Amino acid sequence: MPDRERPSLPERADVVVIGGGQAGLACGYWLERQGVDYLILDDQSGPGGAWQSTWTSLRLFSPASFSSLPGRPMPAHPDTFPPVEHVLDYLADYEQRYRLTIARPVRVLDTTADDEAVRVRTDAGTIAARYVINATGTWRAPFVPQIEGQDRYRGRQLHSAHYRGPDDFAGERVAVVGGGNSGVQIAADLIQQASAVHLVSLTRLRYLPDDVDGRHLFKSATERIAGNAAEQENQLAGKIVAMPAVRDARERGALRLRAMFDRMTPEGAVIGRSQIEVDSIIWCTGYRPALRHLRSLKLRTKDGVPAVEGQRSVKDPRVAFVGYGDWTGPASATIIGVGRTAKAVVREISAELGHAEGG
Repeated sequence: MPDRERPSLPERADVVVIGGGQAGLACGYWLERQGVDYLILDDQSGPGGAWQSTWTSLRLFSPASFSSLPGRPMPAHPDTFPPVEHVLDYLADYEQRYRLTIARPVRVLDTTADDEAVRVRTDAGTIAARYVINATGTWRAPFVPQIEGQDRYRGRQLHSAHYRGPDDFAGERVAVVGGGNSGVQIAADLIQQASAVHLVSLTRLRYLPDDVDGRHLFKSATERIAGNAAEQENQLAGKIVAMPAVRDARERGALRLRAMFDRMTPEGAVIGRSQIEVDSIIWCTGYRPALRHLRSLKLRTKDGVPAVEGQRSVKDPRVAFVGYGDWTGPASATIIGVGRTAKAVVREISAELGHAEGG
């Protein structure tokens, strides 16, 4: 990118939010309400965060009314489960409506800290911050397990993060590895285009009742905060939301599960005594937190994530984390759930900066 296209960054800010997706916007909303000097850094060229990189048929697990950031309900959509385009329009409108201070595209290269500041080094300059809220999510850190023979496989391999739709797999034999929501949704998406779809998983498919969707999952997370949802959580954990396309494929008997690969071959994989030949493998095997830009702070533990108290680093409380999953608050990786954890950490930081309570 030519220098003239780079945004101009201030030398200092009270709070720097890294990441301009749903978690970053929720933080921006509360920072605005508290009157804090802040800047959101986003490495994307436009609004929407990770939603810009999903496949076109992806839909929310919940109705629009259960998929809102703080302050602004997501507009209703004719479909019960809105498509990704509706989410993108909503996020773009949200940041404009609240005039959130966002610099993009800016890529954070590394972050260091001294007694005076947390220093965020970017490809557009370095900012000295009193606090950093990291809201980069996991989308940029896909996880693919290592399987014997994987390096000899001659077909195409990609992670679900890079799946864009079934047209790229027309007439192919495809193995979709992963029995969670992404794996089942992608397998259902491929059925009409691919010549064969093998859904591969370590565990059997466990569906939630057809009338259960993201509203119930959020309710479970909300009750978990109150400490009285153990039984409900056990009922929901690891189960699949039966979206309409998934239900249709399941009822037609098209979602046939196979056991996990024992090893891979140049043509496909061996499962028990059987060998399958596939042209492509899609790994729906999850993500890790995208934290490489914080490596110099050395915040990670042996578990791969920073030790936190609430949402703030135990090692350096000037660094906070929002939007990664339960280790940063129940339901914090969802659109509707991230507002609560964003509000909590912003209120703490705002108080320490000496701002009066607001919002």
